[in-house]
Amino acid sequence: MTKGYLNLVLHAHLPFVRHVDRDDRLEERWLFEAMTECYIPLLQVFHQLVRDQVDFRITISLSPTLLSMLRDCLLQVRYREYLYRSLMLAEHEVERTQGDAKFHALAQAYQTRLQEIKEFYDHYNGDLVTAFAELHRVGCVELITSAATHAFLPYMQTEEAIRAQIATAVTTFESCFGFRPRGIWLPECAYTPRMLTHLQEFSIGYFFVDTHAFTSAHPRPAFGTFSPILVGNSGIAAFARDEESSQQVWSSDRGYPGDYDYREYYRDIGFDLDESYIRPFIHPDGIRIHTGFKYYRITGKDVVQKQPYDIDRAREKACEHAGNFMFNRQRQLAYMHRQMGRLPVVTAPYDAELFGHWWYEGPIFLDVLLRKLYFDQNEIATITPSEYLALYPDYPCADLAFSSWGRNGYGEVWLNGTNDWMYPALHECEQRLIRIVNRLPDVSPSVERALHQAARELMLAQSSDWAFIMDNRTSVDYAVARFKQHINRCLELLTMVEAGRIDMDFLQRLESIDNLFPNVDYRFYRSSTCNDMQAKAMRRSSSQERSVLLLSWEFPPVSVGGLSRHVYDLARSMASQGMDVHVLTLAGGNSPLEDTVDGVHVHRVHVRQPDGGSFIDFAFQMNLSMLDRALALADDGIVFDVIHAHDWLVADAAKSLKQRWQLPLVATIHATEHGRNHGIYTDTQAYIHHREWVLTYEAARVIVCSSYMQSEVKRLFALPADKMRILPNGIEVPAVAADRANRGRENGDGSDDTVVFVGRLVREKGVQHLLEAAPAILREFPHTRFVIVGQGPMLEELQEQCHRMNLEPHIDFAGYVDDAERNELLQNASAVVVPSLYEPFGIVALEAMAAGAPLVVSDVGGLADIVDHDRNGLKVYPGDPHSIAQQVCRLLGDPDLRQRLRMVARDDLVRFDWRSIAQSTLDVYREVVSHTERQVSEVK
Repeated sequence: MTKGYLNLVLHAHLPFVRHVDRDDRLEERWLFEAMTECYIPLLQVFHQLVRDQVDFRITISLSPTLLSMLRDCLLQVRYREYLYRSLMLAEHEVERTQGDAKFHALAQAYQTRLQEIKEFYDHYNGDLVTAFAELHRVGCVELITSAATHAFLPYMQTEEAIRAQIATAVTTFESCFGFRPRGIWLPECAYTPRMLTHLQEFSIGYFFVDTHAFTSAHPRPAFGTFSPILVGNSGIAAFARDEESSQQVWSSDRGYPGDYDYREYYRDIGFDLDESYIRPFIHPDGIRIHTGFKYYRITGKDVVQKQPYDIDRAREKACEHAGNFMFNRQRQLAYMHRQMGRLPVVTAPYDAELFGHWWYEGPIFLDVLLRKLYFDQNEIATITPSEYLALYPDYPCADLAFSSWGRNGYGEVWLNGTNDWMYPALHECEQRLIRIVNRLPDVSPSVERALHQAARELMLAQSSDWAFIMDNRTSVDYAVARFKQHINRCLELLTMVEAGRIDMDFLQRLESIDNLFPNVDYRFYRSSTCNDMQAKAMRRSSSQERSVLLLSWEFPPVSVGGLSRHVYDLARSMASQGMDVHVLTLAGGNSPLEDTVDGVHVHRVHVRQPDGGSFIDFAFQMNLSMLDRALALADDGIVFDVIHAHDWLVADAAKSLKQRWQLPLVATIHATEHGRNHGIYTDTQAYIHHREWVLTYEAARVIVCSSYMQSEVKRLFALPADKMRILPNGIEVPAVAADRANRGRENGDGSDDTVVFVGRLVREKGVQHLLEAAPAILREFPHTRFVIVGQGPMLEELQEQCHRMNLEPHIDFAGYVDDAERNELLQNASAVVVPSLYEPFGIVALEAMAAGAPLVVSDVGGLADIVDHDRNGLKVYPGDPHSIAQQVCRLLGDPDLRQRLRMVARDDLVRFDWRSIAQSTLDVYREVVSHTERQVSEVK
């Protein structure tokens, strides 16, 4: 009785490695080796199974670049030459090993195998695409596609570029096989919600994701990975990789291919034999290469002296492993069948190149496995995704977040310090091609050819293979050169189109070099018509309620600095005044992805948290995820009037949405990289500084929190004065205010006095200078207790400073405290010290004032606007421990001074009320929206 199904999926892909200029490029051997060791052996296995009337099912994804190469006449000729040289080497090897009991039989086996491969290739006249099509027609193999050039789709900036990759994939597949694919292999199993609309457009019914995409889905699928899910309300199914079956094949520790009886990949006669013998069969420049003649088995881990390879013994081991794989799937599916109440499915996807190329015995394993499943049992059967989806009328529904099957499950392989330089050029080409296509509805034949070729070059540059190679540090020079070639060719063609002068010789040369995708259409890059945007503008103008999209990487419960609290208070204050407020932010803790908090609509995105030097990559991924979610909100019918971005981390998403939706952008700059570091000294700082400039440049209005910040931002980014607005940070006064009379006695001798610091433990907050001032304070007031509230990277350094200065009995590092604990500390403080070296605003100063705590602050940044020396607080020189000690001692020794300062401070809080700040922010929105609507009206 059938208890479940096995969904075997092979993904066949190679980058486009066709080089017209010379026939000895090593990279073309990637294709020839894969054809000889993988594609043809697998085709032989599947065709023989059909002839033997074995009923099996398997799904094979053929990437459009691979299909293009398999059908290319030049590469077919060169492959025949490759086979001819391999057969010649086989003949030499049979002769060389004559009389060698260890290797002669294996040399003969290699020769026989190569002859069979040549006969198979000749039978199809070099057209392996036809061989795949025959398997599909008999119903044993389901063929599907992948993205055009195997691009890492989540890292594309525009919807048009994603659509072009998918559209070109479908048209290429259809031209090869005569029908449209039912499914798609998303390159690197990298999913982002932005793809769904385009998959729907081209009738794609399913795709594959890694295991953790399901474990992080919302809601979590009830059947786990043993059933597909329907993603959102798209009707498109996602199948998740089964971790157990994956480990048994892929794992370097427990996977079958590492068995000691299997053939050793790295020992090849191309490296082992004397150059005088092997030279005719390696690269003409004398570069030693793999020839495919390998005579040793793996033998053992880190074993130098390898043992001879025994092909019969390896075949027996492949049969044993096939039986073990089947047994494990039987146990797995039988258990899940009892749990689910329906027939479960195990989805086992692999790179096709593993079977035969990396794992020489892989085709034997698959052959034996499929025969055993058919002849030796009846508990499980193989099935294709389309067949499984037809079994039941209902499947679980869930939303999936960004994920891939790459290292650590997200996108770090394709975006890190080795390859991040590629993306600005890619995004520039995307945007430029789209602008040209949108501007030119009708073009001449020569311009049409140029735009078609520009699309090919851009898609070739987008291949995920180049970034992967750079990360893997193999053939890096080749990957860099290929990427730059395609980018430069694309840009040169676009420049010709814009100038109205096409160099036909140059164009024809490119068409002969990069000749893939004969049905490519530059119109795939055309944006949607402006009618939709105009309709949305009419809806905005006719609606009395305005809507804003706030972009911020911090929002409760994610709280790193003061940004989280600022955005939270601003958002809920605007919502209370009738604004429709949406916040797009980072998911954290157990917070739901969709939430409503105090009238604010909160939309959270999952992004892998930053780790050390990967913070820039994290920000890039977060922006892409935010862009995905924002576009999904628009698809759901939510219309925004204005975008409000907070700090550089969301600059890319803000810019893209502004351009796509043609909406005004407001930016709040809470701090600058230059100010935090007192200059720009590293590449990372320069990058952040540039993103800050981009955000201020794109914004219609730039909000800062103090006159100090206005001066700094204006100077750093050369902003006109009329573009800037000063709106201070705010405070909810009733939430923290308290009656001082209920908080103990007012003493003037320092007994039981508490000095409090609240803030991030980073250098610019200046807490190290407060510790330097502590000995002088303690000499005058020896019972003073210092409480340091906060977390940060300087904690250990500060603790060591306390130990070195013998301050440990007097210093309490309180770490993180919640709002209630913080307020209680502030209310009971004899002095709150804010010794910052750089402070754009200083919200803790307002919190202290609201709590009735006397203030000592550095005369720097926004603190200088808040505190008026000797009127509502005391000021000290930044970074000066003597000045800090002097002013703290004044407070500790003078209760009347403390009382006077706190009373004036409370009166000053009126101008920092969130309601008035929210109202001023809404005024900025009305200003920019009104200006935008006037511009639209003038254009009409």
